[in-house]
Amino acid sequence: MNVRDAPAALTDAVDFSRVRRVLVVKLRFHGDVLLATPVFAALRQRHPHLEIDALIYQETRDMLASHPDIAQIHCIDRTWKRLGIFANLRAELSLLRRLRARRYDLLIHLTEHWRGPILKRALGIPMAVTERYARRSRSRFWRRSFTHHYASPRNPRHKVESHLDALRRIGVYPAPQAKALQLIPGPEAEISARSKLTRLGLRDRSFVLVHPASRFFHKCWSVEGMAALIDALQAQLPVLLTAAPSAAELAMVEAIRALTRTVPVSLAGELDLKELAYCIGQARLFVGVDSAPMHMAAAMQTPVVALFGPTSQAVWAPWQVPHRIVATHPSCQPCHLRGCGEGHVSDCLMAIEAQSVLRACQSLLIADCNR
Repeated sequence: MNVRDAPAALTDAVDFSRVRRVLVVKLRFHGDVLLATPVFAALRQRHPHLEIDALIYQETRDMLASHPDIAQIHCIDRTWKRLGIFANLRAELSLLRRLRARRYDLLIHLTEHWRGPILKRALGIPMAVTERYARRSRSRFWRRSFTHHYASPRNPRHKVESHLDALRRIGVYPAPQAKALQLIPGPEAEISARSKLTRLGLRDRSFVLVHPASRFFHKCWSVEGMAALIDALQAQLPVLLTAAPSAAELAMVEAIRALTRTVPVSLAGELDLKELAYCIGQARLFVGVDSAPMHMAAAMQTPVVALFGPTSQAVWAPWQVPHRIVATHPSCQPCHLRGCGEGHVSDCLMAIEAQSVLRACQSLLIADCNR
């Protein structure tokens, strides 16, 4: 059997000769959206005649903005709800009209969000595929809204492969080269980010980028550990600190810098997502936690040292890039909780020693020199 063709046993494979437009829905956070990018590439590689659109949250748009296999990006702005009932309704109806005008033949729904089955029915999309989520499958409305359901394995599976299972279920088998993450900063971001790096005296491949924070602080390591690691790294290479422009993340970066002897340079709060992607791509090594910038580093093919605590390494590990994962492996990991006792501090992360992270960094730096 040609791996590009659906086997005879898959009796309900989609006949793509009758499909023109596809809508892929991924209403999640930045990293989740980035991990869905292979779906677009794999589908277009097998069926280049398709127009594939994306429906995502407005704040995640930069993750897909320059993707070559996406025809149109439609966004839901979560601030619509603050505009009042009638303004929110007008925005939702405007989005619905734009989607209806596209006349989709297939819906690929990659989350448990109820908007998927609602759109399938409201837009009259003939075919739709989603995962067989335990919580949702109890609903007759959910089950009957989709023509195809796929199961998730008992053992953890990387989120990229889980996304691609949606394609396998309908008879599209991704080639290995189509599974790569895609993130393109674009020329404007490259120019502005390069100017900021030059101002700090940082040349391409001459520095380590450390992104210590996450929007979920139960995924973060201690400021003391980060400070000790940075001082050790700066004996070899300059360190650049980055963070999102949130008060909590900026406060964490300043606390780390205050504890260092070597005081690393910082662009914390000064980069948009595309500029951050470019800077990560120019770094020799990325150090961070399980968060969107870690997946951005994988997309930019920058080696990654990732600190893991309550989340699953099997599901969220850096994808298709040289990496080292540092964790303490207690019996409760992964617990998927917001810190021990839901206290937003994870003991498994606090127990990580700076020397363990430094060894992981050095092993990747040595491997990079030997490539």
